[in-house]
Amino acid sequence: MMPLAKHIVDQTLATPHGEAAYKVVEQLTDAGHDTWWVGGCVRDMLLGIVPADIDIGTAALPEEIARVFPDAREVTAGLGSVLVHYRAVDIEVTTFREDDETSDGRHPESVVFGTREQDARRRDFTVNALYYNPINRELYDPFGGERDLQERLVRFIGDGAVRIKHDVLRMLRAVRLRAVLDGQYHPETYRALQELAHLLPSLSGTRQLEELEKMLAGPRPARALEDLWELRILHEMLPELAVCKGVPQPKDYHHEGDVWEHLLKCASAFASDDGPDIRLAALFHDCGKAQTFSQAERIRFDHHAEVSASLVSAALDRLRCPARRRDKIAWLIGHHMMMGAFTDMPETRKGHWYYHPWFPELLRLFQLDIAGTDPPVYDLYDEIVRDYHAFLDSHPRPEKALLSGADVMEILGIRPGEEVGRVLQQLHGEQVERRITTKKEARSFVERMKEEGR
Repeated sequence: MMPLAKHIVDQTLATPHGEAAYKVVEQLTDAGHDTWWVGGCVRDMLLGIVPADIDIGTAALPEEIARVFPDAREVTAGLGSVLVHYRAVDIEVTTFREDDETSDGRHPESVVFGTREQDARRRDFTVNALYYNPINRELYDPFGGERDLQERLVRFIGDGAVRIKHDVLRMLRAVRLRAVLDGQYHPETYRALQELAHLLPSLSGTRQLEELEKMLAGPRPARALEDLWELRILHEMLPELAVCKGVPQPKDYHHEGDVWEHLLKCASAFASDDGPDIRLAALFHDCGKAQTFSQAERIRFDHHAEVSASLVSAALDRLRCPARRRDKIAWLIGHHMMMGAFTDMPETRKGHWYYHPWFPELLRLFQLDIAGTDPPVYDLYDEIVRDYHAFLDSHPRPEKALLSGADVMEILGIRPGEEVGRVLQQLHGEQVERRITTKKEARSFVERMKEEGR
């Protein structure tokens, strides 16, 4: 058995979050309510990790929590979760509840409050049905989660098919958990995931996107993506990506393998400070190669960037991605093949691009594209970076731009593109010459450009 190491508990309690979570349990327990640390934080401690967040489960009803903590506020009305503020730390406290067996997996909002034992039975995986009492240091593990964690095993509680049908999101959570743990699936869990992949479209696009972004931000995004393909979940969720497996690439430039292998290598190169937009752009940037494959003197993918941009727009619409983010990601993908043009571009044209608010992310996408290639050759990337910084050094922006690219697009009613960079460059010149010094003057300048059709 894997002990809950005393030094990890002590280190956790020494953090502001741990101290606050201890005090919340203490006060609710003193008020007569069965209260425990729950789920991922307990899992982390069993793995020897000091948890970043601590969730609390309690038998206390929301109104009873509020009597102990008068400043507590509901997270979502009627679902039994409240935020308790203790010494500048917010702790989420949720009343124990049992499954609503009438849920169809798309509307699991009905809540029936219950006991700790009922709360454990409603949880998805054994390694998440873990409860720890920081006062008496007791571990409650009704389904062998500690044993499964020792094997890094992802296993549904009870019948996997029933668990999935009750909430389809659990399929994506299983894949993400396996990647987080660098683990493996219990055979029955694996079969349930594979056999019920066809249910994925019943899950809202919003929830699909949220879980996909968590996978891409996790420690092993390529592992999660490969699992999605193998389990055929990706075929239901993102067919634009699923078809990339088996699409060959020119052998002279891509020793890594087919388009899918290239995308996986790009995902493996994500850095901790890469935002969700750049991660999605890197994931989809070559999805159009499946449609544009041709063979002449070598394998070619003519116009694949534009096709990929169109495909990602449709995919992100299905996932209910906000239009502003969708357009930005499509813009990055649509322009990722133009990087070679910068070396011979006139200075006046470079400003359209180098001043563009999304250019740094376009540059990062180019870097990830190279990182996903074997062998990775960064000569052109390094040349563009040098030129970019040299240009900004000789054509400095004002210390603070009065308008953003988003402001320009809103005023002119235009979509992302070269025009945004051109307007920002002209506005920059006016600011440098001190002819424009306020945001109001900047807006008037851009509005005049619209009236004059410039």
